Amino acid sequence: MKDKPAARSGYHHGSLPEALTTAALELVDESGPAGVSVREVARRAGVSPGAPFRHFADRQALLMSVAGRVLADYEVWQREAVAQAEGPATRAFGIGFVRYAIRHPHRFELVKPWVFGPRRPAELDARLSGIEETFAGLVRADQREGTLRAEDPELVALAGQALVYGLSQMIVDGYLPPERAEDLAVRVLDTLGLGIANHAN
Repeated sequence: MKDKPAARSGYHHGSLPEALTTAALELVDESGPAGVSVREVARRAGVSPGAPFRHFADRQALLMSVAGRVLADYEVWQREAVAQAEGPATRAFGIGFVRYAIRHPHRFELVKPWVFGPRRPAELDARLSGIEETFAGLVRADQREGTLRAEDPELVALAGQALVYGLSQMIVDGYLPPERAEDLAVRVLDTLGLGIANHAN
């Protein structure tokens, strides 16, 4: 699966919030969330330093908009991963999660506190709920197909989340060598995934 080219961030009489979000996403991809400054975002979008504050209350609000864009991109990524894969949909979804983190480690760093933290921002609730419902639906579908054990689907989903989150964090932290990270992640997913696989099949 090829990464899609990033859109240009310059503002050309279109939607300024969209242009600012695109510029901020570029900065996240380049140097992580800590590298995003409102002044630099404004410069890249070709507007005055104060212009972003007409649309975003502060830097945090701008990063929240970027997180929404990342989650939307991630949804498309996962739909394509599941559509193109052979075998259980939940396996494809799990591998897709890890592959997205490998290709976009700074995006993973940005959304991680909001996705897996104790409090979910209201701005991201609908998007996150949609992703969770999609995954839960895949778990139930694989259980109906007989490729997953007929355990509590919520526990099966949680086990899958814990596995792919842990692997992704180890990769982003550099614990796994980048050149082997994807191959190792797939092998680990297949090995530990046997715990929830239906061995009767």
